[in-house]
This record gives sequence, structure tokens and C-alpha cells, in this order.
Amino acid sequence: MTHVETELSSQPECWTRAAAEAAEHGSVLPAAGERVAIVGCGTSYFMAQAIAALRESSGQGETDAFAASEFPHGRGYDRVLALTRSGTTTEVLDLLRALRDRTRTTAVTADPATPVMKLAHDTVVLDYADERSVVQTRFATTALTLLRSHLGLHSGTVVEDARTALAEPLPEKLVECTQFTFLGRGWTVGLANEAGLKMREASLSWTESYPAMEYRHGPISITTEGTATWMFGEAPDGLAEQVRGTGGLWIEGTLDPLAELVRAQRLAVAVAASRGLDPDHPRHLTRSVILTP
Repeated sequence: MTHVETELSSQPECWTRAAAEAAEHGSVLPAAGERVAIVGCGTSYFMAQAIAALRESSGQGETDAFAASEFPHGRGYDRVLALTRSGTTTEVLDLLRALRDRTRTTAVTADPATPVMKLAHDTVVLDYADERSVVQTRFATTALTLLRSHLGLHSGTVVEDARTALAEPLPEKLVECTQFTFLGRGWTVGLANEAGLKMREASLSWTESYPAMEYRHGPISITTEGTATWMFGEAPDGLAEQVRGTGGLWIEGTLDPLAELVRAQRLAVAVAASRGLDPDHPRHLTRSVILTP
């Protein structure tokens, strides 16, 4: 097995542990009513999108998500939460350094022996969810589970759905598709974005992602036989029928959306295998983007 296969298969156990430990970290995670920005790069940015939407929609406070390089320094926040698996990503470290004297910061990371530990005011270390593969799977979803539990939005059903996602075969004909589109609504837009990124990184696939209602506004024109459209969460009325009418393959999200992301991770590995690619070492990518002056 590749590292990424081993790591993605361990997600139910990682999620269970993160949910159990969430209360221990409550004092350094965003409190109800705080105005919060969540930042990250790549996969962590897409997890930030999902967490921000979950937090704000549950009434716990205004919450924005930004790529670390695009943080709006003119805005005021009570806390900035940074997601960084490696703890070494240049954009995240630069932002934490700039905020050090004016905004409370918390970093969620996998490696306690990295610069982020000194630059953030508070840290949460999920070292049991660290990864050897360049492609992120379990750290990202474990960080999201930690925050989801902190918000009171996690349940054991999510873990059971993840086990189902790992055990059941992928939908028939899905691996043979040549183009993949992932759709979401609300907090699952971030998950759809992440599913698309996993497919690009691991299998060099042509993938796109959109808010589900936006799919009708142009993107559906590329859908045809040999393409797949995968919905994370409940689909808008009539969209499944429209996609099937194009000849494309419609994939209904029947599990918790985070467990659906596990299925998409498995798809990325399966497509990579069918194309003779190594999903642990995507071309042109490294575990962390570290920029030299």
C-alpha cells in the first residue's frame, strides 16, 4: 500500500480521538461570539472554508476563511485560527508573525518541532494525524473533526459513515471517467474544493468544483458521457436529473459529507493506480511550500 492509502484508512480512529480531545483544547479554540478568521494554504484553506461556514451557520460568530497569502490586514478579528500540517509553510508563518502583536492566534498543526509553535500564541498538536505522503488526507479531516466537535456538531455517525466509505466499493464506472466535478452547499463547498484538489494532486485528473446551484450557470455545459458529477450533501431539486440528461454520471452523496470526502480520496488513489502514478509523490509538489527570500 502507498502511504496515502494507509493514512486515509486510519481516519475513523483519528476522528474518534480528535472528538474525544476537543474539550481539552476548548480554551484555545474560537469561543462563541468571537469574530474569527481561519486561514491555511491548499488543503488547509479548503478545510478553513468548511469550518468557517459551519461555525457561522451554527450561530457561534462571524467567521471568514482566507488563503494565508490573501489575509485582509485592514480587518479586525478577535482570533485568527491557522491550519498548517507541516508548521513550516511560509505564508502561514509570515501571517502569524505579522499578527503577533495585535491579534490572538491559534495554530493547529501536526508537528510540534516547527516554527509555528513559537509564532502562534496558542497551539493544538495533532501529531497522531501527521502524514508521510505529500498528499494530505487524515490531518485535514482530523483538524476539521476537532473543530466540528468543538462546535458541538460531531457525532459517532460521522465515524461510522467513514468506515462505510472505506469498506464499500466505489461506484461502478467512476474510475474510468475522464473528468470529475464536485459540488457542495454551505460548509460542503469547501469539501468539494478539497475533493477536486485531491484528484488533481494524486491522479493528474481534470477536476472542477462549484457551489451546487452555480453548476447550472455554465459548468454543466461540459458534462457528457465519460464525465462524473459528485454531490456532497443534499442536492438542489432537479439537478441530478439534469446531469443524467447530459449523459454524465451522477454520484449522490449518501453519507455524511466528510465521509464522502474519504470516498473521494479513495477515488483519487484508484485513478492514480489505473494510470500508473505514485500518489505519494505528485509531480512538482512538496510536503510544505517553503519560500526562500
